[in-house]
Amino acid sequence: MKSARNLTAPCGIYCPNCEVYVENISDETVEFLAKHMPINKMKVACKGCRVEKGSQMLFSSCSVFDCAKGKEIEFCFECDDFPCEKLQPVAEGADKNPHNLKLYNLCRIKKIGIKKWVKEEPEIRKKYFNGKFIPGCSPRIQ
Repeated sequence: MKSARNLTAPCGIYCPNCEVYVENISDETVEFLAKHMPINKMKVACKGCRVEKGSQMLFSSCSVFDCAKGKEIEFCFECDDFPCEKLQPVAEGADKNPHNLKLYNLCRIKKIGIKKWVKEEPEIRKKYFNGKFIPGCSPRIQ
């Protein structure tokens, strides 16, 4: 079994919750991506950021992964430049992709450790995608 640390990208994304992660990917997702992107069906499924060395599908590299590797750190929060522009949230795709959780995830990992964080990560993700925004409060599931 892979450790939580090996399944969490340097940017704080937990790979097993991704729809293109090898253990989650559906035939429908493979067909959709192969149809809409210039990619071989055999390269759609991802084994995780660390296993793939930051490379997956259309991307031969990931600037965040490459940066962490170059600085010999496991997570971005270990960097003197944290947070940097590589982690800046973006609205495009935020309704489908968890990438805007990077900073929050990294802060939680730093504060409580990877083992505790990986247990709370499903609830964090659930609140992100299904929670109701209430100013001054954390997202609420209704």
